[in-house]
Amino acid sequence: MFLIDYIINLSIFSLLVTIPLVIRSLINHKPVKNFHLWAGCYGGIVSVILIVLAIQEQGYTYDIRYAPVILVFAYLGPIAGMITGAFGLLARLLSNGHWETATTGWSFMMIGFSFIHIYIKQLSSIKRTLIFSGAYLIIYTLTVPIYFNVMRDQPFFHFQYLLFVILGVIMGILLIESYLKLYRLNHRLTDMYKMVEASESKYRLIAENTSDLIMVMDKDHNLTYFSPSHEMVLGYQSDELEAVKICKFIHPEDVEMFKNTIDGMFNHKEMKSIEFSLQHKQGQWIEFESRCVPVDGDNGEVEHIVIISRDISERKKAEEILLQSEKLSIVGELAAGVAHEIRNPLTTIKGFIQLFKWENGADEINDLLLSELGRIETITSEMLTLGKPQAVQLHRMNLRELVENTLELLSPQAHMENIQFNTYVEEGEFFITGEKNQLKQVFLNVLKNAFESMHDGGIIHINLYKGEKGQCVLSVKDEGCGIPEEILPRLGEPFYTLKEKGTGLGLMICNKIIKQHHGTITYQSKAQQGTLVEIKLPLAN
Repeated sequence: MFLIDYIINLSIFSLLVTIPLVIRSLINHKPVKNFHLWAGCYGGIVSVILIVLAIQEQGYTYDIRYAPVILVFAYLGPIAGMITGAFGLLARLLSNGHWETATTGWSFMMIGFSFIHIYIKQLSSIKRTLIFSGAYLIIYTLTVPIYFNVMRDQPFFHFQYLLFVILGVIMGILLIESYLKLYRLNHRLTDMYKMVEASESKYRLIAENTSDLIMVMDKDHNLTYFSPSHEMVLGYQSDELEAVKICKFIHPEDVEMFKNTIDGMFNHKEMKSIEFSLQHKQGQWIEFESRCVPVDGDNGEVEHIVIISRDISERKKAEEILLQSEKLSIVGELAAGVAHEIRNPLTTIKGFIQLFKWENGADEINDLLLSELGRIETITSEMLTLGKPQAVQLHRMNLRELVENTLELLSPQAHMENIQFNTYVEEGEFFITGEKNQLKQVFLNVLKNAFESMHDGGIIHINLYKGEKGQCVLSVKDEGCGIPEEILPRLGEPFYTLKEKGTGLGLMICNKIIKQHHGTITYQSKAQQGTLVEIKLPLAN
């Protein structure tokens, strides 16, 4: 029966220790102000309950009220421990006699524990609990059986009573330390989850807002992950890319190279950069530069390839423009040098032919020679204009007036060739910053080409209006023979022309002048449907 009472008391004590720990784990609240005082009061309530459940044996009352006192002293300090002890003492005095024994023993315990705490407060809670437990055993032995001579002849009874208290302390330590370890582990896991979530959020932010394509591919060339940028860059929805082989979107000419490169990475674990074209949902091909990184699995073998691709279409265009610019620069330098060397002997030859014509009279051969020499002279002059750096003096001017002056200059020739000008100028001023003579040269060249394409006459439509983003637009539309669409991209190349006696340098010079004025010139044409030339120049502030 005595053993059953022990077990019941220890079980209830364990339950009372566990209740606040469980509640604390379920409710995530802010730290309570003066927590150690409230905990001391709760420990006192536990002591009161343990006194109510005390064991009656041989006329004496035995309980484990000092177990919560020891634990509170060890974990919360002397103030909370004295509060717990005070609750227990009051309950003990009210429930039973032996005031002197209870009060003296309690006083020795409180004073002894308080002094001991001063020297051991830097130790861990477990070590403090063990020291307080040892001090309790010593103080109890010195006071109860020795000083008060209580059942001195029954040491086994005191032994089992002390064992009863120490078992309660041990159970309390196990419960509290288990909770603290779980709490620390849970706190670490919570911090880790927050770090993972923050890291995942950052990577998601990057993946969802980058214009680069991020793909993860397995050994079967299936896409296991693709960034949302695929929808923006390639136009495909997420469900259209799931479990799809990437080779389906690669240009047929690049598929073999792509497969060999990826398979080699799975075998040799080497990071590589490759270029290939992917097909947009609307059908056009986009060039990408991709960095492929192998990712090892748990078995040490490559399980996935991470492919980060960047659209390099604009870079390719810029490289082509730079290459074309370098070619034109070389052509210009070469043309200027050749033209300069040709002009000297050309002048001599032309002079002797003119002298021969003057002495022997005009004939067909002399006229033909002088005509061809004049053409050579024209070509060399254009070549010098192309290759010679020119200092451009920019002035504020009215584009409307420049266009009207140019049309007025060409009106006699237009009348002779049965050509009419249909002019529309939008209301307002068209002030630009430029070099008057150079721009007039461009307009004359464009209109001259329109004249030459209209062998039977016709109408040239000239429109001047304001475009977008502070630009003005001058468009010239003729009704001539037109230009086949496939050769439009070659317009402006040196010595490429559709005219029988053309040089191809005129449009090249026009392009150069408009570019110097920070404008653009574009051509639209179809065979037998005329040609539209649009010149866009920035308006002056």
